[in-house]
Amino acid sequence: MADDKPIAFTTREALFYHETVRPGKIEIIASKPMTTQRDLSLAYSPGVAAPVQAIAGDPSLAARYTARSNLVAVISNGTAILGMGNLGALAAKPVMEGKSVLFKRFADVDSIDIELDTEDPEAFINAVALMEPTFGGINLEDIAAPECFVIEQALRERMNIPVMHDDQHGTAIIAAAGLINALHLTGRDLKDVRMVVNGAGASALACTALIKALGVPHDQVIVCDRSGPIYPGRADVDQWKSAHAVPTEARTLEEALKGADVFLGLSAAGALKPEWVRDMAPQPIIFAMANPDPEILPEDAKAVRPDAIIATGRSDYPNQVNNVLGFPFIFRGALDVQATAINEEMKIAAAKAIAALARERVPDEVAAAYGVNHKFGTDYIIPAPFDPRLMEVVSSAVAKAAMDSGVAKAPIDDFDAYRLSLKARLNPTTSVLTRVYEDAKANPKRVVFAEAEEDVVLRAAIQFRDFGYGTPVLVGRTKAVADKLHMLGVSDPGSFEIQNSADSELVPQMVDYLYERLKRRGRTERDVRRMVNQERNIFAALLVALGHGDAMISGMTRTFAQTMREVSLVLDPKPDAKAFGIHLMIGKNYTVFLADTTINERPSSEDLAHIAKETAAVARRLGHEPRVAFLSYSTFGNPEGRWLENIRNAVHILDEEGVDFEYEGEMAPDAALNPKVMELYPFSRLSAPANVLVMPGLQSANLSAKLLRELAGASTIGPMMVGMNKPVQIAPMTAIAPDILTLAVLAAAGVVG
Repeated sequence: MADDKPIAFTTREALFYHETVRPGKIEIIASKPMTTQRDLSLAYSPGVAAPVQAIAGDPSLAARYTARSNLVAVISNGTAILGMGNLGALAAKPVMEGKSVLFKRFADVDSIDIELDTEDPEAFINAVALMEPTFGGINLEDIAAPECFVIEQALRERMNIPVMHDDQHGTAIIAAAGLINALHLTGRDLKDVRMVVNGAGASALACTALIKALGVPHDQVIVCDRSGPIYPGRADVDQWKSAHAVPTEARTLEEALKGADVFLGLSAAGALKPEWVRDMAPQPIIFAMANPDPEILPEDAKAVRPDAIIATGRSDYPNQVNNVLGFPFIFRGALDVQATAINEEMKIAAAKAIAALARERVPDEVAAAYGVNHKFGTDYIIPAPFDPRLMEVVSSAVAKAAMDSGVAKAPIDDFDAYRLSLKARLNPTTSVLTRVYEDAKANPKRVVFAEAEEDVVLRAAIQFRDFGYGTPVLVGRTKAVADKLHMLGVSDPGSFEIQNSADSELVPQMVDYLYERLKRRGRTERDVRRMVNQERNIFAALLVALGHGDAMISGMTRTFAQTMREVSLVLDPKPDAKAFGIHLMIGKNYTVFLADTTINERPSSEDLAHIAKETAAVARRLGHEPRVAFLSYSTFGNPEGRWLENIRNAVHILDEEGVDFEYEGEMAPDAALNPKVMELYPFSRLSAPANVLVMPGLQSANLSAKLLRELAGASTIGPMMVGMNKPVQIAPMTAIAPDILTLAVLAAAGVVG
């Protein structure tokens, strides 16, 4: 890659992301035990005969005995892949895998990607229609117009499950939601709006149709394609475009825009000129949704019309029209009532629900956890994609619309219970981590990577810079690091900052600083100079101590204990604090914080109380309301023992301080985590299973964390260091690049440290 440019770095790292650990982005995991011969007999023959016979007798039981009711196919033929055009079915697979991942990530919908190697609409239709017994819904994706119209319509007529071409309707639903709110802010009514649509592809025509269904009159919407406005009698338009033809004297986009209230663009970069915006109605509404570059940049539109409300398809501007706000939750609601279709009523319900959510006050806990400090206004007419309320609000609105419109085969009786179940389906940590990465981008920091000669560390550092999280400061021998950067595909290693203790001009200052700290701890100046020159962890920590870095990460070449000893020669805990470590165990629907898993061998009562308070604070920053359990082999004194007093006193300390979170102890893990066991102790102060587990000592804590990581299959983040006066993270020696990157971002964003 001799002509490697910044965008190529992203390409390189994107390819590494897709190939590392295991190729691709999805895998199949069994949802039932598969351990014993009995398990296998139940899963397959002969046990599987029972559900087979039941479904044969009553097909609706497939929703009860199989995964079909939560399974969506993402299907494409690759004729319109993102903005890259017709690259074929196989090239579409990374995109379709990604869409499947988004279904799972945002709405807990299982999804499988299917790529069909045909450009024949009839062959495509037949192939998909034959798969109806397999899936609960069909998400069509990246299919070129006009074939996409034919395909979707035919499948909706032939299949008795929801079918939606997201490129059309996903964009339409989010754009309609934004338009509802823009009109609300400017005091306009849908029936009075004059709108111009630029672009006549699948998305543009779907947006036009949905906005008309919301109430904008047909004759007040002018649709333009490359040849200008579409009017009755124009010879070069197909049946789908002609459906939106209206009488007009305008023959160019510029003429059509004079006095228009709304511009909706799904066309090409630069298609909307600033001088044309000047001629629009007061408080013009501009949805410039071409990707990656909009029809007009918001700053250019604002320069001529400061009163404009502007939305784009980009995340780096306010009001992003992002399909992920819609399709996961639309299918979630449709699947939950076993809808036979996704109809106009359901799409309108989704648009109105998304619009209404943006008008609501962002709750304090959401604002704190997700960094969403917006309030409804010209720069916030569409909710943020990581707003956790979308799952509950949009899915339930779609489900109700399906019921009201008569397409729900399994109506919901108790909507309050349904909304609660939606809130419980997702783990808030995943959403909060998304926001943490965005916060790191918004406030980039300098992070010192102490072991930059290690491939895995260097990959994480490259990603840290390429993804915009900040500046990596690489510690190592200059030539060795530069050679490895080149080996990893970086064509300009000189653009990275490399700090080498052998030639750094900072060494004299470092020696003076460290000697002043250690001279009364038995260290000579010669000892200190040797440590600065030879110990990378000490050199890296000094870079942070002296202000040349904001945070530090290490741990790949030495044990946690040794790395911590070296760092502690340079950096101290915060005043009146104690350093400790947290392991974050992330399952499908839960997150548990274990502390202290790294430092304090026999914590005192005061230590345990401090660890509980600080871990609860980290839990809140990661979107959880903390429920703290002080763990023990004993539950409320049964059995009695000699090691319980510290735990009991820690609880008393929290009682006296009047902390604002739930806590209880001493208790065994099952009494803290198992609802059935918890029922045996009705006096317990925990309202639900604990999510912060304060361990009685380092031995049990570290063993538990490592056993869970190796045996339980949960994702693990950590150990995360808390309590140092400068952010320091020590990764496990077995960490891979994504683990190191996550710790670096958490440190840079101030979530832990």
